[in-house]
Amino acid sequence: MTQTPQNSDPAEVAKFEALAAEWWNLDGPLRTLHEINPLRLSYIEERVTIKGARILDVGCGGGLLSEALAARDAEVVGIDLAGASLEVARRHAADSETDVEYRQIEAARLAEEQPGQFDIVTCLELLEHVPDPEALVAACSLAVRPGGSVFFSTINRNLTSFLLAIIGAEHVLRMVPRGTHEYLKLVRPAELAGWCRRADLDLRDITGLHFNPLTRSYRLGGNSAVNYFAYTVR
Repeated sequence: MTQTPQNSDPAEVAKFEALAAEWWNLDGPLRTLHEINPLRLSYIEERVTIKGARILDVGCGGGLLSEALAARDAEVVGIDLAGASLEVARRHAADSETDVEYRQIEAARLAEEQPGQFDIVTCLELLEHVPDPEALVAACSLAVRPGGSVFFSTINRNLTSFLLAIIGAEHVLRMVPRGTHEYLKLVRPAELAGWCRRADLDLRDITGLHFNPLTRSYRLGGNSAVNYFAYTVR
C-alpha cells in the first residue's frame, strides 16, 4: 500500500501543543473559540441532523466542538496531531461524562482506514494550518459517506482579512495569540470551491462570521470577506 504523505507542519502542531493547558480556560488565549462555538454548532444544526449521526471532527484540539456535538447525541470521533491537546480533551470529556473517541491520527490516514464511514465531517479552523489544504479537503470527502455532509471554516485571504484577522485580532485586540495565522496560508472561497469540486463535494453554502469589537459579539451571515463557514455535500 502506498504511504499517505504527511500533511502537517510541525511548527503549527507545536503552537497548539504549547496552548494545550488553556483549551478550557474561558478567559484564556483560546477564549474566541469558546465565544464562537455556539455559532459553529448552530451553523451545523441548521443544515443537518446531529442526533444519531456518526461525526468526524478533524482538528478537534481540546474537544470544544466534539463535546458539543456529542452532547446532542452524536457518535463523535475527534482527531488531532497535538497529543497534549488530545490528553486535555480526554480528561475534560471524562470529567463532563461526555462520550467522545479521540485519536492522534491524520485525516488522510483515518479516511483510508474508514472510508465513507461518517455521516458528517467537520473541519473547522484547520485548512489555514496545513501545508496542503486541498489534500485535507479530499481526505474529508473520502471519510464521509455519499450524501453525507462536510463543514469547513477558515479565513479569507485579502487586505480586509489581513487588517482584521491578523493585525486587529492578533496584534491590537489580542483576541488570539500572535502568530496564530499566516497571511499566505489563508484560503479564498474560490480556492475552497475548486478543492471541493475536485473532491466530489457539492458546495451548498458559504456564510460569513462577523465580529463587533464594540459589543464583542459575533454573528453569522452576510459576506465572506474575513472569516467564513462552508457547507458541502458529497
